[in-house]
Amino acid sequence: MDSDIKPFNISISDAKITQLHHKLEHATFPDETPLSDDWAGGVALSDIKRLYTTTIHVDGFDPLKIHFVHKKGSRLGAIPLLFCHGCDFIEVAKILPLLANPDSQDQPCFDDVAPSLPNFGFSSGPSKPGFALEQYAESCHKLMLKLGYSNYATQGGDWGYGITRFMDIRYGPASSSATKKSGAVLASHINHNLAVPPSISTIPQHGSLVYLKYLFSTYSKREKEGLARTHRFWEEGAAYNGLHCHNPTTIGIALRDSPVALLSWIYEKLYDWTDSYPWTDDEILTWISIYQFASAGPKAGCRIYYHSATAKKVEEYNPGVKLGVSTFPKDLLMSPSYHYRTLGPLVFENWHNKGGHFAAWEVPELLVEDMRVMFGGLVKSGEINFPGPK
Repeated sequence: MDSDIKPFNISISDAKITQLHHKLEHATFPDETPLSDDWAGGVALSDIKRLYTTTIHVDGFDPLKIHFVHKKGSRLGAIPLLFCHGCDFIEVAKILPLLANPDSQDQPCFDDVAPSLPNFGFSSGPSKPGFALEQYAESCHKLMLKLGYSNYATQGGDWGYGITRFMDIRYGPASSSATKKSGAVLASHINHNLAVPPSISTIPQHGSLVYLKYLFSTYSKREKEGLARTHRFWEEGAAYNGLHCHNPTTIGIALRDSPVALLSWIYEKLYDWTDSYPWTDDEILTWISIYQFASAGPKAGCRIYYHSATAKKVEEYNPGVKLGVSTFPKDLLMSPSYHYRTLGPLVFENWHNKGGHFAAWEVPELLVEDMRVMFGGLVKSGEINFPGPK
């Protein structure tokens, strides 16, 4: 193990917990509060094992202390997988044992790496502005290289979608924006599905054929429902996005000062963005506490919106990275099937009948099965090959 990679224990000081209790005891609620009176569960942060920290150097920024989960597969030949979260690293908790310890020898095994993104969880944040999707992608890529993975696959939803898409473009083979560091990302699976409609220009290699098929196709019932849901989200549910993109400091001050504000701000999303998932008190408080006690503070997670608001490169077509897409009916943004083909060579697609925005947490077995089928199939067919860690 690299000498800079060190085990990490979650430790919240008594002073911070006392301060939190004090703020909660003196919180002032409106006359009708949506918060129930019995939210007194404990915070179970110890469920995640194999926690580490290491220093990552992102070009143009001070060194970052990155916290990550690293769970190796139970047998040789495991597929190295970077899981890139949206809200926080805890999203990986339920899929870790399924990926690393499959029940059958016929199922592929994975080495799982799940970092807390800079500004999130127990990772530090940059000390100056300008840290956007390109820098988040660089930090994740350099972490994988530091762990010895010269080639790997990625999985992402929410912000993980944008970051892994940027990784595909910058660090995948045959990229139009290829650099001397490209060629590491061989396959990518996403479950936050936002893509532009096909046109002759959006798919350089075979755009005209796909475009013509698209012109003469009709949307299926589920595609129409997905487009309607996407429209409703932008019309009714995206106010937070505008605030994060344009006024992150304003909302950040409120979230930093009031744990009740933080609770209501995040729990609203946990409730609205899932497919009637039955959140337990412990689950809610665990997710919120990771924000409350984040190394960079609860407001730091808003910065990614501000610095990445104009990112367009994630929509670029990349012929070198095999692409898989899973769609869940209660997700926020859903594109019709033909739209995905503007992102890269689509080798896997699955539309599910249940699940929402937090698929890894709500329906982990469905997401894992999709990754097994996609990545396992590519390896078995010989289309991609992952050498072991160095």
